[in-house]
Amino acid sequence: MTQLSVLDLVPVREGGTLSEAYSTTVELAQAAERLGYIRFWVAEHHAIEGIAGGATSVVLAHIGNATSTIRIGAGGIMLPNHNPFVIAEQFGTLNALFGDRIDLGLGRAPGAGPELQRALRKDLNQAAEYFPNDVLELRALITGDIDLPIKATPGLGANVEFWMLGSSLFGAQLAAKLGMPYAFAAHFAPDHLDVALELYRRDFQPSERLEKPRVIVAMNVSAAESDEEARLIASSQQQSFVRLRSGNPGKLPPPVKDYQETLPAPTRAMLEHLGQAAAVGNVETVRGAMASFVKRTKADEIILSGACYDPEMRLRSLELTIEAIRQ
Repeated sequence: MTQLSVLDLVPVREGGTLSEAYSTTVELAQAAERLGYIRFWVAEHHAIEGIAGGATSVVLAHIGNATSTIRIGAGGIMLPNHNPFVIAEQFGTLNALFGDRIDLGLGRAPGAGPELQRALRKDLNQAAEYFPNDVLELRALITGDIDLPIKATPGLGANVEFWMLGSSLFGAQLAAKLGMPYAFAAHFAPDHLDVALELYRRDFQPSERLEKPRVIVAMNVSAAESDEEARLIASSQQQSFVRLRSGNPGKLPPPVKDYQETLPAPTRAMLEHLGQAAAVGNVETVRGAMASFVKRTKADEIILSGACYDPEMRLRSLELTIEAIRQ
């Protein structure tokens, strides 16, 4: 059976609050643990009203206190936004608090527009150029495989599982060169999926921590009792995609029946393009779509995205997706 994990953006829904969003994320993580999902990742985004995961390590501490066995981590930390030493301390702390179940996925994108650069007092374009060196420095601060003049305490010696994130060829190349596991964000950027995975597997160089390529691929999954109901609940995330691409992001909106039929042709085409990395429907429909996607990608693991306006529907979607895969 293909392993399954969960990616959560800590969505804030229209009419909802930040406190509600964090409570909902904890309930989702607890459900994922109970159902047998492998890991629960939170993604770093900034300056978006409808996404509450900006202080990623703090959110992970909240989740860690409410769970006991599921792996928890960042999917990911956008390293150009940060000092590697501070991230080493944060994730060393998480390891000390919650044991050997901490993942640290690293991405090169800043996760927001140019205004973030001013807020962080950083040149993010320049920081992105230093990304490979920062990855090596951060890894050394935790593993000690390079002798550095300063020790991260906490951090040094922590058992943290590193992942390289990507939505283009750059991350695939770097993950292969460094012998790291690789996670591809097909749920919002499927264009380079096949080429990136081929490149990663072809050029992979074994490391002390990983002998052979290991791949996670992100996929949008909305499972419900019927195809019609699944399309309805998926429309909330689809609206968020459209608003984000239109430069007008906001809180997670309520579902809209037959939403795609209300859209102009170019916008419908964009959502249909994203649909190549999606499974929306009842158990049988989701089973078929996921089987095809796994056959295409040969992924070791699928990580599920799929924000729902009604938190109970997201929980039910996780239950039905596990049912689809196990049968």
